[in-house]
Amino acid sequence: MKRIKRKKQRNLKAWFLVVFCIVIILPAAWILIKCLEGTEPELQTDLSFSSIGASKILEGTFSDTKSGVRKIFIGITDKDNKPIVLMDKTFPSAGLFTGGKSHQEAFSIRIEPAKLGIPDGKATLQIAVRDYSWRKWWHGNQNYIEKEITIDTVAPGVEVLSSAHNVSQGGSGLAIYRLSESCPKSGVMVGENFFPGHNGYADEEDIYICFFALTDRQGKDTKISVRAVDEAGNSSRAGISYYIKKKVFKKDIIRISDNFLNWKMPELTLKDPADAGLTGIEKFIKINNKTRQENYDQFVEICSNPDGMLYWKGSFLRMPNTARKSSYADRRDYLYDGKVVDHQTHMGVDLASNKHAPVPASNHGRVIFTGDIGIYGKTVVIDHGFGLFSMYSHLSSIGVEKDQMVTHGEIIGLTGTTGFAGGDHLHLGMMVHNTFVNPVEWWDGTWIKNNITHKLDGISPKSN
Repeated sequence: MKRIKRKKQRNLKAWFLVVFCIVIILPAAWILIKCLEGTEPELQTDLSFSSIGASKILEGTFSDTKSGVRKIFIGITDKDNKPIVLMDKTFPSAGLFTGGKSHQEAFSIRIEPAKLGIPDGKATLQIAVRDYSWRKWWHGNQNYIEKEITIDTVAPGVEVLSSAHNVSQGGSGLAIYRLSESCPKSGVMVGENFFPGHNGYADEEDIYICFFALTDRQGKDTKISVRAVDEAGNSSRAGISYYIKKKVFKKDIIRISDNFLNWKMPELTLKDPADAGLTGIEKFIKINNKTRQENYDQFVEICSNPDGMLYWKGSFLRMPNTARKSSYADRRDYLYDGKVVDHQTHMGVDLASNKHAPVPASNHGRVIFTGDIGIYGKTVVIDHGFGLFSMYSHLSSIGVEKDQMVTHGEIIGLTGTTGFAGGDHLHLGMMVHNTFVNPVEWWDGTWIKNNITHKLDGISPKSN
C-alpha cells in the first residue's frame, strides 16, 4: 500500500510539474523570447547621394515585424558640430508584453539647409530607429546609420565660350563652355531635348564641348541654352547666342505594290502573335510605324555611350559615284491601291550606284554596331566621338567588326536591298546624341570650318 501511495505521489508531482510548465514556464519563456528578440529594425532608403543642395527630399521606410517600431530619429550635425533635428518621433506601445502598435512607418522629409540654418560645408547625416524589444535594459534594438555628406547650396557657374551658333532645322551645332565645378550632368538644352557635354577634348578639365542638334520639326521658336547640375542637385542655365535657319523639306510619294509586299513582308516580322492574320498592307503599315519607332530606340541605345575622343578630321565623305535618290527629312506619303495609307519622315540620305557597290566609312571612327536593324536591314554604326555617329543601312554584306577602328574612306560593306529597301542603295544616316541630322552639312568642308573647327581652334586640345 505504501508503494502504491508513493507512486501516486510521484505521479501527482509529475503532473503538477507538467501543468506548471504548461501554465507558467512555457508562457513565460515565450514572452521572454518574444520580448527579448534581438533583431534590429530595418531601414529602407536611398543614401547613394554625397551632397545636399538647396533642397533635398529624403524618404524611405522603417519597419520592425517582431516587437514594433518605438522611436525614429533623423538629424544632421553641421561643420561646427551643431546638431539639427529633422525628425524625432516616438510611436505608442500596445502593451508591456505585446510591443509597439506600429510595425512599419514611411517617412518623407524635405531638407532645406538655408531654412534650417545649416551652413555649406561638411556635415554628418544621422538616422536611428529603435524597437520595443526588452533588450539593452528596455531601450530596444537600434539600427543606426551615419553618413558623411557635403552641404552645397551654390549653383554651378557656367561661362559660354563659343559664339555664333547658327543652326538649321535638322542641323548640327557645337557649343563650348566652362564650369566652375565638376558636374555629373551638363550640356545643351534644345527645347526639351538634352545633349550631354564632354570635358575630354580640352587640356583644361573645366572646359566642355557639346555637339547638339535641332530636329527637322524644331523651328525658330525653339529655345537653346546650356544647363549644368552639380552633385548636390543645384542647377544653372546660361543663354547662348544662336540663330535658327528655317528649312523647307521636300515632299515625296512612295507607291507600295503587291509585288513589293510579297517580296519584303516575309523578311520582316512582328512579335505579337495576333499580327499573324494581318494582310500584307496592314503588316506594312504596322512595321512602318511600330517597328520604325523600335528601330529608332535601338539606334539611340547603340549611341548612348559615345567615346570621349574626337576621331574624325575634315569633311565627311559622300559615297562616290552615286545619285541621291532621297534626301534628309523628306515628307513621305505612302500610296497603296491609289490611296494614302501612311505618312513618315525619311531620316537620312539615299545614295544609289551600281549593284553591291562598295560603301566607304565617311570619316575616322570606331565601329560600335554591325547587324540587322529592322526596316534598315544590315547596318553598320560608327562612333566618331563626343556624340557624333554615322549609320550605313540596307547593306548586302558587312566587311567590318564591332570595335574595329576604321579610317576615312575605308570600305565597310556593300550596298544592297535588306530591310525596307525597294532597290539596291545605301541609306546614310547621321546622329547627334539621340537626334538624326542632315548628313549634307557634314559633307561640306566650309560648313565644318565655320561651325565646328573654328570653335575648336579657340581652345587648346588635350595632348595625347
